[in-house]
Amino acid sequence: MPTHWFFYHTAEDPFAFPAGPGALKLRLFVQGGQQLCCTVIHSDRYDSPGSEQPLLMERIGSAGAYEIHEAVILTETGKCRYLFHAQNPAGEYVWFGERGVAGNREHAGSFQYAYMHRPEALKLPSWSTGAVVYQIYPSSFNHGTLQGITEKIPYLQELGVTAIYMTPIFESPSEHKYNTSDYYRIDPAFGSIDDLKALVEEAHRHGIKVLLDAVFNHAGDTFFAFKDVLEHGEHSRYKDWFFIRSYPVRQLPSPNYETFAKAEVTMPKLNMDNPATADYMLAVAQYWVREAGIDGWRLDVANEVNPQFWTRLRRELKAEFPELLLIGEIMHASGPWLRGDQFDGGMNYVLREAVLEFFALQSGGPARFMEQLLHAEALCNDQANSAMFQLLGSHDTERFLTACKENGRGWDREGTALKRMKLAVFFQLTYIGIPMIYYGDEVGMEGATDPHCRKPMLWQAQEQNAELHEWYKTLIALRKQHTILQKGSFRPWFTDEVRGVLGFVRRWEQDKIGVIINNSPNAYQLELCSLRSDKNVLTDLLSGATIRNSGRILVEIEPFGCLLLY
Repeated sequence: MPTHWFFYHTAEDPFAFPAGPGALKLRLFVQGGQQLCCTVIHSDRYDSPGSEQPLLMERIGSAGAYEIHEAVILTETGKCRYLFHAQNPAGEYVWFGERGVAGNREHAGSFQYAYMHRPEALKLPSWSTGAVVYQIYPSSFNHGTLQGITEKIPYLQELGVTAIYMTPIFESPSEHKYNTSDYYRIDPAFGSIDDLKALVEEAHRHGIKVLLDAVFNHAGDTFFAFKDVLEHGEHSRYKDWFFIRSYPVRQLPSPNYETFAKAEVTMPKLNMDNPATADYMLAVAQYWVREAGIDGWRLDVANEVNPQFWTRLRRELKAEFPELLLIGEIMHASGPWLRGDQFDGGMNYVLREAVLEFFALQSGGPARFMEQLLHAEALCNDQANSAMFQLLGSHDTERFLTACKENGRGWDREGTALKRMKLAVFFQLTYIGIPMIYYGDEVGMEGATDPHCRKPMLWQAQEQNAELHEWYKTLIALRKQHTILQKGSFRPWFTDEVRGVLGFVRRWEQDKIGVIINNSPNAYQLELCSLRSDKNVLTDLLSGATIRNSGRILVEIEPFGCLLLY
């Protein structure tokens, strides 16, 4: 028996998870470079040993040191027993099960997926699959008011977005509004509750959903409960709403209470372990859905809040509003929060870092980029991956076009910056998940990190980049027209490390779309063998050009160009 093979699997999400009624998806990590053929044998947990059925696993691709293999097994009872068999080209093989690697199946033991509970088959809002989200920083969008945003709903519809997400709009003394004074009042600078209702109504009339930003990790120091603690100290009825280290409470020279980040005195951390605090914030989340008809929440600093609160919030909100979308702000790998009991998806900053590295910084090649994509995808279940906000930037990051202009290799950074930005947008709108566009990116806005990335929206046509604007509109329209680009799986196709080119395939049922990206200043020629179709032609959805399916098919991709082949 070979002793040098490595495997990893556990009978829990994201290595084993429901993939639909009576379907269990299994994911196996194996050591890279071994060229293993992997098979899963499975049966009902209560069937006699030896009655298992074999199913060849699909090799998804390499994520660096390990390769990913997947299979979907069908079960009538939801009670599964399974183990893996792996064989190399030389005919050597091992079994891998709950007790590890062994030369025979009995010694390996079987993994047990005891029961596939129906609630675990995470149900997403019906509208989220085809969503394209547009993030708005209200102070800077249009007149800095909700009414100003309402006036631009037709613009957003023409762009093609189907949902807007606004950073906080509740009363706060700051411009960014992340230190909330009153969770039940719209900040007067933005308008009133009636203005929010009008915005939601107008958005819905144009087929656009509305998500708000909830800040439940911390409040502002002008929040009524914290003001009471400042005034009454340990005698305050709200002292357990926060994490106070000593009394009297002081803010300067350094706070003696927990805050957001490091000593942000205006942002005292909320104690969500305290039932009264949790009750209050849950009521806030319910109130705005009931009163204004919003369609979802983006939850700020979600990774620092007690997960039990999120579980309760999800359970109670979804029971009343099953079509509500819940997105957690987690700026690192967010898999543990996306198991079906907390959030539908997250803001995918991990993906942004990979996209930034490959397209803007050009500090990594196609192989590394593809490995990062597969690694990030493998750490979440399919439902969570389909609900991730795939962003190039936000109010917390440098503008992507600025990153392209300031970075890149020695050749003409300024001249290729727009082309590299367009390639990144092309990837974003042809990849899995929910594309999220930061306001102004579509017209070429620039800026370093806060506050420069939060500058006023460019509304004058002469200041906008018309080429980039049309590019966004074209790609959004294509995504909305083709179910494959909304629901299809992602599979690596090829990487050409020397020439800076990669390809991947989106698959849905019997249809495929091949995506090719040439992230280099040189033209690239490719022979399309693996995409040959039983139909007579292939079509480039970007240009409308057709390629006859006869004999050898050669296509040429221009420098910093791309193809979308159906």
